[in-house]
Amino acid sequence: MHSPPRPPRGSATSAITLLAVASFASQSMVRVSDSLLPQISADLGVSVGAASIVVTAYALAHGSVQLIIGPVGDRFGKYACVIAASAMSAVLVALCGLAGSLPALVAARLACGLAAGWIIPLAMAFLGDVIPYERRQQVLGSFLSGQILGQLFGQAAGGVLGDFFGWRRVFFFLAALFAIATIAMLIEFFRNPITHAGHATATRSRGFVTDYAAVLRAPWARTVIVLGFIEAAFMFGAFAYVGADLHLRFGVNFAVVGLFVGAFAIGGLIYSLSVRQLVHRFGQIGLVAGGGAMLALAYLTIAFTSHVYLAPFAITGIGLGYYMLHNTLQTNATQMTPAARGTAVAIFSSALYFGQTLGVAINATIFDRYTAVPVFVIAATGLLALSLWFARLLKQRRDAVV
Repeated sequence: MHSPPRPPRGSATSAITLLAVASFASQSMVRVSDSLLPQISADLGVSVGAASIVVTAYALAHGSVQLIIGPVGDRFGKYACVIAASAMSAVLVALCGLAGSLPALVAARLACGLAAGWIIPLAMAFLGDVIPYERRQQVLGSFLSGQILGQLFGQAAGGVLGDFFGWRRVFFFLAALFAIATIAMLIEFFRNPITHAGHATATRSRGFVTDYAAVLRAPWARTVIVLGFIEAAFMFGAFAYVGADLHLRFGVNFAVVGLFVGAFAIGGLIYSLSVRQLVHRFGQIGLVAGGGAMLALAYLTIAFTSHVYLAPFAITGIGLGYYMLHNTLQTNATQMTPAARGTAVAIFSSALYFGQTLGVAINATIFDRYTAVPVFVIAATGLLALSLWFARLLKQRRDAVV
């Protein structure tokens, strides 16, 4: 297999920064409607349970579309596809704010998921095209800050901005952010040659089936995809119940629960700001093992603590440990099959979504019958075992090269 050609000259920093802005908006859309549900239900005259379909519809579309976007990005160029997806998202998010009924809002949210779901996987694949592998984990770690801040903003802005300005204006704000990102990326596309780097890979794209076969035939690619699926199942299958557990066990109100759970993003930002030092000091193997150990300790702390105010510190540890482990997985995902990089990263992203969905569904029964304690203990054990397995595989690959 031939390595991808050297990308055109130009500034990778400015191109990736704008992709991070688009990723911020995309990640905000994933969670923004959660805290808007009471307002949406009151305005549209439906129950909160009925209104929650806007969350489900978006998640289903956002995760499923990633199964098909890779070959398209490989064929037509990843940066160009992100621009198109961001432009479509701007229009569709504005339609969410204009929806006059629940069916209209569901349709708009479904369409938003189909559009915005392209942005982060193809942005990561583009980064893989233009950043050498030895520097990629550090750059990916910095790029993650856009997603992390977007997640934090989506969780917080839905409640805060929704209370002040109404749920419709929250969507209008995000639509404007998508529009600004689109215009900036379009200008970058015409002035910066490096944004065309994906077209070099695209010219060799042999079609949907062939690109998928190229990824799935590679043993290391299959391993990384399976690892990502399992990681998401353990990690978010448990994390989804942290807030409910704090509320039920300690009687914490939902506003405080939101602040505590938001500490996850703080842990992610700590990683993003210190990624260069961490990679230099520990390397991939050390980051994976250390991240798994931190996740296990943090989940066990939440499971057995009798003091609620230890929770935000543990949740910060979950955020830091998760990104130590996950960013290393992401970095390897961008190098699984360089000739079909967009397809490879898209499959990896879909595996994360489906793993998370399975984990939440399985743990729902455990949580209802046995409380959150076994959920968190299983997550701690599973993530520690996964990290040790992944670290061992990385060591084997390193030794094989040496």
